[in-house]
Amino acid sequence: MMWIAGIRALYLQALHPRAVRGVMENSDFRRDAWGRLMRTADFVGTTTYGTAEAAERAGARVRRIHRMLSATDPETGERYGVDAPELLLWVHCAEIDSYLHVLRRSGFPLTDAQADRYIAEHRVSARLVGLDPHAVPASRADLAAYFDEVRPELAAGADARAVDDFLLRPPTHPLLVPAREVLWRRVAQLAYAALPPYAHELYGRAAPAPTVVTRRLRATGTLLRRVPARLRWQLPPKHILRAMARLGPEARPAPYKVGP
Repeated sequence: MMWIAGIRALYLQALHPRAVRGVMENSDFRRDAWGRLMRTADFVGTTTYGTAEAAERAGARVRRIHRMLSATDPETGERYGVDAPELLLWVHCAEIDSYLHVLRRSGFPLTDAQADRYIAEHRVSARLVGLDPHAVPASRADLAAYFDEVRPELAAGADARAVDDFLLRPPTHPLLVPAREVLWRRVAQLAYAALPPYAHELYGRAAPAPTVVTRRLRATGTLLRRVPARLRWQLPPKHILRAMARLGPEARPAPYKVGP
């Protein structure tokens, strides 16, 4: 479900004109889509499964890269750094909200208290990319208040439209186009459908009724969770393999994190 959540986050992040302009001016995502996606996934995986030292190194690398990058405001022409706190905060909140929203809506049994703890614990990842953790939402209520505050700044300009088109039709080998239409497009459409209503309004493309979206997410989550563990983990990402090697193959999250 994290893949669906990640695509939802990209859709949401693209609605901030300055944030998406920073990507457009400093990224070759159109030519290296999978490379960029896997680098992002590796950062998330390292901060989730890696040691504290590995997470700190990954954060330092991200901060170092961001310090060197800038972009031009599409409305005012002002030049700004992509590591501006308001941009880092938007990217962080869109990501955390998407992971939490999709996972819970797919039927994963996470209580409200656990959801709040998840948001609060991710202030560590916010610090790693350069944010003051005390300025980052620490609960569902804080996160909702943040989105209410930032909504007037959001818009679906040309850059957001380009991201939308890219997510629906990422470049691929001609022989793989049928598979893209059957598999990827369905994932992207479900991720788009899981966006909040104001995002659908900004993009101008209707989504199925919320009950239909929830039913699809729940069915997808139920199906994936029924896959036997031995098949799910045939080819786990290397950061998970490293964590299992460090902690042992039977390692599980601490009960206070996911217990009832």
